[in-house]
Amino acid sequence: MHLNASARIFNNATKLRREETLAEKLLWSRLNNRQIEGEKFRRQHPIKKFVLDFYCYKQRLAIELDGRQHLKAEAKFYDKDRTEILEGYSLVILRFSNDEVIGSIEDVVNLIRHQIIELQRKRLS
Repeated sequence: MHLNASARIFNNATKLRREETLAEKLLWSRLNNRQIEGEKFRRQHPIKKFVLDFYCYKQRLAIELDGRQHLKAEAKFYDKDRTEILEGYSLVILRFSNDEVIGSIEDVVNLIRHQIIELQRKRLS
């Protein structure tokens, strides 16, 4: 069966949800059920041709987790390009390494909380 681009991206998101990393599991345990400033997050959410690790629709906030493969030069170039494209859709992108999430989850959650508070403040002004 030949799938169109939209179907492929949704199938990929479903696959990624089933095969989450330790860092994704850990961060999801802190993002789900509106635990941070009452904001709802989605896991492996498709946006255009990309699948975002975590996404808060209301605040247009994407959180991306990067494994060690993202340290390579070509991956850094791809990530930079991807971030610029996503920012072009008026999204705010936060990036953390898997190691940051696993080793310092409280620091990561606090940075996310701070970003959400800033976005909420901007929406109210």
